[in-house]
Amino acid sequence: MKPPFLIVIVGPTAVGKTEVGIELAKLIDGEVISGDSMQVYRGMDIGTAKPTKEEMQGIPHYMIDILNPDEEFSVALFQKMVENYIKRIYDKGKVPILVGGTGLYIRSVIDHYDFTPVAVDPSLREKLKEEAEMFGSASLHRKLQQVDPKAAEKIHPNDMRRIIRALEVYLSSGRQISSFHRLEDESLPPKYRLGYYGLTMQRHNLYRRIEERVDKMIEKGLIEEVRCLLKKGYHEGMVSMQGIGYKEIIGYLRGEYTLEDAVQLLKRNTRRFAKRQLTWFRRDARIKWFDVEAYSFTSEIAREIAMQFEGQFIKT
Repeated sequence: MKPPFLIVIVGPTAVGKTEVGIELAKLIDGEVISGDSMQVYRGMDIGTAKPTKEEMQGIPHYMIDILNPDEEFSVALFQKMVENYIKRIYDKGKVPILVGGTGLYIRSVIDHYDFTPVAVDPSLREKLKEEAEMFGSASLHRKLQQVDPKAAEKIHPNDMRRIIRALEVYLSSGRQISSFHRLEDESLPPKYRLGYYGLTMQRHNLYRRIEERVDKMIEKGLIEEVRCLLKKGYHEGMVSMQGIGYKEIIGYLRGEYTLEDAVQLLKRNTRRFAKRQLTWFRRDARIKWFDVEAYSFTSEIAREIAMQFEGQFIKT
């Protein structure tokens, strides 16, 4: 039996991936899986540009609103859940469409990545907790910077649980928790019959879209969304609250800078994020790119993708 079909749509934030994914699903009887690492969190709607029920147009969406902001989430968990959803969608006779801009998360699904967990060492964990209580989280974070700088860069100095886990993994196995292993064994069969597409546009036009999106987020109530999350006890030390759109508004609500400065900071950080996304995806030669500006409507891009697969969405 051949592997299932999987269509993947990637690209930088604000380029129009969500719209193309929905239009394509309507054309080929597909269902959408979010490939965004932030849309999994409940109550974080505006800042993650989560599609509304109206925008979904009746198309089933998965990997959205599945966790509270204080619950643990990882690329390994994402991989496992998405692979299950792909199978379920395909078994229903429909086409799975993975749509998102989180590069490593996308690659963890379409390629052979091994996320074998390192066993928990209770005694070592307890020692690290005691050290944290004596010397503070900053001390452990500095230690993590020495052995795994990539992990230290991503983990907030106040996120004690993740700092301890990263140190535990390194001290137990000698392996950095930031090292995700892609299996390069050429004998491994492809996981999917892959249709891999990227959306792009002129950089200055993309940046303009980003700035317009940020302004709309503020208008829609991003500040109140963040305020409500803080009132519920979620704080800046959590991975979810370190997401772009949340950390900047938290700084404003804490009086660290003005709202105008927060908005400019959010626009700048989002532009930088989009640039990193493009750099990541440009390295993958499998992606067929569509220049969004060459089309009058996103539905035209969806139609072109659908035409390439006409008659092929049949299980064999």
